[in-house]
Amino acid sequence: MEALMIGVSGMRGTIGGTLTPPVVQRMASAFAAFLNETEKPANGIHFKVVFGRDSRPSGAWVRDSAISALMACGVEVIDLDIVTTPGVAMMVKHLNADAGVVATASHNPIQWNGLKFLNRDCVAPPPAAAKQIRSLYDQQKADYVRVQKLHQPKRNNETHALHVKKVLDYIDVLGVSSKRYKVVLDSVNGAGCVATSTLLSRLGTRLVHIAGTPDGQFPHEPEPTAANLVGLADEVKRQRADVGFAQDPDADRLAIIDENGVYIGEEYSLALAAWHLMSKKRGAVAATNLSTSRMLDDIAERFGGKVLRTPVGEANVIQAMLAEKATIGGEGNGGVIDPRIVPGRDSLVGMAYVLQLMADTGKSISQLVAEMPRYEIVKNKFECRVEDARKVVEAVKAKFAGEQIDVQDGIRIDWPAARAWVHARPSNTEPIMRIIAEAPDAKLAEEKIAAVQAVVKETLGG
Repeated sequence: MEALMIGVSGMRGTIGGTLTPPVVQRMASAFAAFLNETEKPANGIHFKVVFGRDSRPSGAWVRDSAISALMACGVEVIDLDIVTTPGVAMMVKHLNADAGVVATASHNPIQWNGLKFLNRDCVAPPPAAAKQIRSLYDQQKADYVRVQKLHQPKRNNETHALHVKKVLDYIDVLGVSSKRYKVVLDSVNGAGCVATSTLLSRLGTRLVHIAGTPDGQFPHEPEPTAANLVGLADEVKRQRADVGFAQDPDADRLAIIDENGVYIGEEYSLALAAWHLMSKKRGAVAATNLSTSRMLDDIAERFGGKVLRTPVGEANVIQAMLAEKATIGGEGNGGVIDPRIVPGRDSLVGMAYVLQLMADTGKSISQLVAEMPRYEIVKNKFECRVEDARKVVEAVKAKFAGEQIDVQDGIRIDWPAARAWVHARPSNTEPIMRIIAEAPDAKLAEEKIAAVQAVVKETLGG
């Protein structure tokens, strides 16, 4: 698919197709213009932006194109080179920068790349700000400066070491190290290779690192799904390892393989990390989006805590976490957030907390998973214009008026007694609507989706 996607997560396109040096420069210039229109430099003189990239082969020219445009607009750029997305977020705060930019296409295949923006709070700009950046891009806005206002780019190589240190500050290193866990790590030759291997070594694991060279040559489709991690699962069994971990190319997502070589799913990354933290702090608050498994609610209930639900989007979760002083947060795509370390999804945090939970309980991954209620998630989608999506939400709201309803983002209907829910929401990037349901068994989840789809059919026809 040849497409240039611009939305709340920044910009993504295909290399040599929709993403070219002029496109990257135009977007970077628009971001500089956005800073000029909405912010004042933290140093009172000029804007400072940290820049990192994942390991994709196209990353060097995407970086050079973006940095040249930012520099031409009078921005001082701190080049972090190949680092994780959470590493960039961490360095925004550490270096007192005004923003961060990451050259990444997250879990997309090798032919994709793009730019992700982080604001001064180290999170993606909220929807209104993202819309403003898009408008400036469409206007081809560029605030170029004279030579007297240029600032030479600088290099900084502290990110990996600082990231590892910040995670270890919240871990019982001796307690985990004494277990000598055998870990198979698949970094998909992405940006997480260096920092993650360092972290796991410091935690005393016997590490088997596959796809551990940060050259962007993905050995399989890089999204950490069950279908893409068959090789990791086989290696866990062959090595008789205690656990397998998989990252995506920019290392903000984590998927887990248990000691039997079974893919337990990205939803468990947040649930297990929350188990660790909430067991240490009874009554703690967790935050996640409306489409994430209710396993988090089960964990919170076990330890006297509560869960805040937000619209889909990492920035929404983080804003709720900061406002409510939440202990843990994240999303069901394998994103674990501890704001004390990085205000964003971080696979390193997830791995460390899972290993800590194993060490504290003396239990294996499969034993921990067996102690949590089982759910099945079913997903569906259909083409839907924005104006039709509004009609669908209102119709579903009327149909299920007697149930527990949340309309922050589309509509979510909960049936607490059945431990089931459905979330129907319009996509932020495509003219489609997504319907996600969760229940203790697939049959009930499918029934809940079918009930919503019947309302859709009645409302839109067809």
